[in-house]
Amino acid sequence: MSFPIRSPRDTVGGIVILGRILDKIRLNAREGSLPPGYHLGLIAGSRTFDDRVCKFLNVDFDALSARTLQGGTDEEILEWCFENGRRPDAEQIEVWNTFMLKRGWRDAASPGLVQQRAEAGLAHREDLVTFFDMMDVEEGRAP
Repeated sequence: MSFPIRSPRDTVGGIVILGRILDKIRLNAREGSLPPGYHLGLIAGSRTFDDRVCKFLNVDFDALSARTLQGGTDEEILEWCFENGRRPDAEQIEVWNTFMLKRGWRDAASPGLVQQRAEAGLAHREDLVTFFDMMDVEEGRAP
């Protein structure tokens, strides 16, 4: 059985992590809560990937959640984001994806990644160099 939340590397309209966020919104609505260690939306005093995606697309997280729960395909929801926020061009998406794919690797978030690895009992896994690596390994996927 596959994990109910897809890999952050999977894309919707070429954009990484968006599909994962849509999965979390749907799962939370269906199950009433996410698995332990998962969060949804914004956390006070912290930049989350959910927050970053919404800022990238210039949409409000609560509005994105409401639209997602109305139903439709991921592509229809992305089109809603474009219509109600902004439509990044191919170069902006490439820069976004590259930033997100490398988050935690030799950047300001590196200490947080090291801490997260330790908390997950994976301090010895120095091959996990990005947050996407951590998400995949914690969910049983190869990084």
